[in-house]
Amino acid sequence: MKLKLNHGSVRIVEKPKYGYGKKNNDYGQGFYCTESEELAMEWAVSFGKDGFVNKYELETKGLEILDLSSGEFTVLHWLEILVENRTFDIQSDFGNEALRYLRANFSTDYADKDVIIGYRADDSYFSFAQDFLNNVISLDTLSKAMELGELGKQVVLKSKKAFERIKFVDAIDAKSDIWYPGKEKRDRIARESYAEIRRRPWRPGEIYMMKIVEEGIKSDDARIR
Repeated sequence: MKLKLNHGSVRIVEKPKYGYGKKNNDYGQGFYCTESEELAMEWAVSFGKDGFVNKYELETKGLEILDLSSGEFTVLHWLEILVENRTFDIQSDFGNEALRYLRANFSTDYADKDVIIGYRADDSYFSFAQDFLNNVISLDTLSKAMELGELGKQVVLKSKKAFERIKFVDAIDAKSDIWYPGKEKRDRIARESYAEIRRRPWRPGEIYMMKIVEEGIKSDDARIR
């Protein structure tokens, strides 16, 4: 099976290099792509600066793929990987306990995978995750927030084996004046929708991070699926 992938960048990348990239990205060091050309266009540009969408094909046969969007995992598994790689603003002693609990009960063996598929935590989505860890919003609110703005999933090449399987196809221009407004709009819609969700009245029975810790809720608990 071949995946058609797109990578937004300020440059043309004909040969992605294994071992390059920031180590504090969502899933650690790797080559970050999306199946959506539209999203890649937005990721490629910044204010007043054009970019490129690099297009690839990835042969997935024989690759170990961790798909965090499959029914096997919950949003808490994604969050645990995120806290392993990103720096969170923890505002209380409970927040630190929440981090410990996630690591102890929702850790995922992802370091040896060839490819990871999952959410992309840009600034707005990262703030939603922080609110949940700080017990500000419920798990249901977090789950709904992750669908706001149609952020989509990202596909991350992690292993040398995966890098050997990716084939450059083409590169197309991404114009800032066309795609940057859409990028801003997507983020604005997500933040405005999130603010609306947070204004809704509290509902009895909602699961917050504190309840997960206090009751020792694990990944097989039907209440978090």
